[in-house]
Amino acid sequence: MSKAAKSAGGRKKKALPNGTGVTKVKLPGRKKKAAAPPIPTENGATPEIIDRLWATVVSRRSADPALSHSARLLSRGTAKVAQKFGEEAVECLIEAVSKNPAALVAESADVLYHLIVMWVAAGVEPGEVWAELHRREGISGVAEKDSRALKEKKVPM
Repeated sequence: MSKAAKSAGGRKKKALPNGTGVTKVKLPGRKKKAAAPPIPTENGATPEIIDRLWATVVSRRSADPALSHSARLLSRGTAKVAQKFGEEAVECLIEAVSKNPAALVAESADVLYHLIVMWVAAGVEPGEVWAELHRREGISGVAEKDSRALKEKKVPM
């Protein structure tokens, strides 16, 4: 069972399949919000493309590194995958600062791809990230960051 499917007390949470191959985690004590429909782009792409890309990268783990870029990256280990992600992130930042929207879009796609490869290398599933985003939804960014800072300052005796 994934980390996201257990509560802090170790109790199982009810997992609901969402039709994309990713499991949604139903968090106890939360009111169900009306789900907004996916926002399609001009070409019909929706956010579910991230889930499909993750599944594709997972399927490439056992592929021949000579034939698959994902397999080649994964065969080099998590540290190399993380390094490549960092390089792509820097390229994305450069395009943002350069105010080049077309290049920023292309580099953003590279960053998302390499993030997904990093998730696969580290054993993280998209549902775990979606659950964390869901947990943070509606919480002020300042309050959320402050709560993490308080936890980090507490020193166990």
